[in-house]
Amino acid sequence: MGSMGGRRHLKREASPDFWPIHRKKFTWIIKPNPGPHPISQCIPLGVIVRDHLSFAKTMREAKKIISQGKILVDGRDKRDEHFPVGLMDVITIPEINANYRVLPWREGLILYQISEEEAKYKICRIENKTTLNSGHMQLNLHDGRNILIRSGDPRNPAGNVFQTLDSLKIEVPDQRIIEHLSLDLGKIAVIIGGKNAGKYGVIKAIEKQEGQKKRNSLVTIRDSQGEDLRTILDYIFVIGEKTPIISLPKLERVQAVS
Repeated sequence: MGSMGGRRHLKREASPDFWPIHRKKFTWIIKPNPGPHPISQCIPLGVIVRDHLSFAKTMREAKKIISQGKILVDGRDKRDEHFPVGLMDVITIPEINANYRVLPWREGLILYQISEEEAKYKICRIENKTTLNSGHMQLNLHDGRNILIRSGDPRNPAGNVFQTLDSLKIEVPDQRIIEHLSLDLGKIAVIIGGKNAGKYGVIKAIEKQEGQKKRNSLVTIRDSQGEDLRTILDYIFVIGEKTPIISLPKLERVQAVS
């Protein structure tokens, strides 16, 4: 009888290029579990502890650290080394007062150290929204969260101000909405995919293509150096009104390593 379902193992050479691992020293690497982020857009927690942060020399040591609940993701302890950590997730290590946010970089992800105050919130993008029979609005976010916007009148659905691809600043781990960032001209956005991933600037133009999906619309972003970057709407992640509400690597640094 043939095997059922996906494979439980992953070879190093088949893992995403942005994982900071040696490709040929060993054959296997831990595979992320199904969760809030796809395998191509996440890093297993065990790889972060061992290879990104160098808190352990072996995966066995990393597993012990994680199993003790010493690593928090979005304010909650995760005790599985296979847990997928992805875009905008906040990693906290209380014992050493260290906090990191996962940010886009090139065609992958990096960990960027942030302050304790900034680690209390994260930004999520609205991927879809659904109006329920009760009139409540359910927002489906990029990291697998579902937030319910309650309405007192079923004939007048709540949450009409929220649109797909808008961003929400939410408190972690409580998921309370702190701020709504609409996708519009003049907003600050970071590019999360393509050759310009990791670069950010002001949205200058959005060109809708007739007969094309909204996510394929062309967008022009102007960075702090005055350079115009072109990408598609699906790669745009709003991070602020006039200034970014999260810490970001300096643009010069991002361009230098690109």
